[in-house]
Amino acid sequence: MKDRNILSTQADLGGHHRLAGALLGVLSGAAAIGASQIAAAIVGGTSSPVIAVGSTAIDATPEWLKSFAIRTFGSKDKLALLVGIGVILAIAAAFLGIASIRRPRVGAIGLLVFGGVGVLASVTRPSAGLVDAIPAIVGAGVGLLAFRYLRGATGLPDPTRSSLPPDTEPERMQREPIAQLDRRRFLRAGVVIAGAAALSGAVGQYLVRRMSASASRAAVRMPHPFSSASPVPSGADLRIPELSSFITPNDRFYRVDTALIVPAVDTHGWQLRIHGMVEHEMTLDYEQLTARPTIERDVTLCCVSNEVGGEYVSNARWVGVPLSPLLEEVGVLPGADQLVSRSSDGWTAGTPTAVVMDGRDAMLAVSMNGEPLPLEHGFPVRMVVPGLYGYVSATKWLVDLELTTFDAFDPYWIERGWSKQAPIKTQSRIDTPRASAKLQPGEVVVAGVAWAQHRGIEGVEVSVDEGPWMPAELGAEDTIDTWRQWMYRWSATGGDHRLSVRATDGTGETQPSEEVAPFPNGATGNHTIVVRVG
Repeated sequence: MKDRNILSTQADLGGHHRLAGALLGVLSGAAAIGASQIAAAIVGGTSSPVIAVGSTAIDATPEWLKSFAIRTFGSKDKLALLVGIGVILAIAAAFLGIASIRRPRVGAIGLLVFGGVGVLASVTRPSAGLVDAIPAIVGAGVGLLAFRYLRGATGLPDPTRSSLPPDTEPERMQREPIAQLDRRRFLRAGVVIAGAAALSGAVGQYLVRRMSASASRAAVRMPHPFSSASPVPSGADLRIPELSSFITPNDRFYRVDTALIVPAVDTHGWQLRIHGMVEHEMTLDYEQLTARPTIERDVTLCCVSNEVGGEYVSNARWVGVPLSPLLEEVGVLPGADQLVSRSSDGWTAGTPTAVVMDGRDAMLAVSMNGEPLPLEHGFPVRMVVPGLYGYVSATKWLVDLELTTFDAFDPYWIERGWSKQAPIKTQSRIDTPRASAKLQPGEVVVAGVAWAQHRGIEGVEVSVDEGPWMPAELGAEDTIDTWRQWMYRWSATGGDHRLSVRATDGTGETQPSEEVAPFPNGATGNHTIVVRVG
């Protein structure tokens, strides 16, 4: 039996050595990430170096690329980014591992560099502290241990030891042959490291997302609204197949945000600070907030990145604390025209103070469709302001409200070129039939939804093949802050046909037909689809 330390006479790396080197790098990196996830579960989920680096990447991404990601991947854009980060890390780790076969210090230094990047990203995130560096440091340390362990299992020299001076080591590596690999030991060691990395990563994620915030949410008892919403009017939901339900179930409510992982916020220790240009500051914990009188309202929310005919609009029944009385209580100083809201992960939005206090049902919501806010939709507290796009009003995981001015501060999306003022534009959408649908001649029900929050929908019209606009039947109106269903009975004949829809809001203004992209303050244009009959 050949000894595993027998030297190869090959001058260059063989295929087995390259494969072993690639696996060495990838497995060491996986061990580092898994360990950092466990540490992040203890320190705090958003301190994960992968999440910190990913969040930094999101902040630095050009606006056109962010819009492309939302259009292409929808609500899975964060997953796509995480997968991309994983692929890049795996490729880099594989190359470092291959290089480390001849130069072991390359692998060790590479792990330290990646750890340093993780530390820098973690401690520079909004609301971060030095303690947020711990997961990256732990990950780098465990990665180095795994690197040494795997090299030892193959018979390769220890990367941290050398009997020669540093300046002579590269020359030695070039002239010395490479140790023959002990494949069996390497395979066993690799399985151990891979299993430990996968288990630690999964456990870390579970601890972050479930053991804290989920348990806190399960323990919440919703306050009884001081002012309840009226029942949804009969006829508001036309109950047509393929038509969006009037109330959107929580698991189908759209989600667009910058959080790579859902922030894990526990009601115990949660606080809301109201400060800035006020007569006196106020800080409320969760119990104090929910002890105040609450209201229950149906409100439709919409994302500014929604394309014409897009799905980033949903309707829900919310329970929350009215925002205007809170601001009156702290005493807003003259000139404070912007209310800046901050989430637990540092994201910011700027809402016109006058809009919040003009009598509309702006609230700090704690309940959605009869249950505590889902983690994905802002538990424990989020903002809801009817009539404004979400990027200037719908802050989730809310922890801070600051009265300031539009001149003094630019929130997250304003820094990236979006408009400071963002009232929702009148829009309508065809839900059924779907684009490119194949239909039978005869009566076809064309149906969809229209919205113009805080103005209401007065009428909807449908045009076939660019013909005259024909009035559609409207579902009953709930409130001016919710969308409205509509339907049109079309006598379909054979051939390809273009169906278009437009809405008129409660002020008598018809939605613009000019096609405009969402940037910088919302899309316009008539939703049009093509169907085939016969």
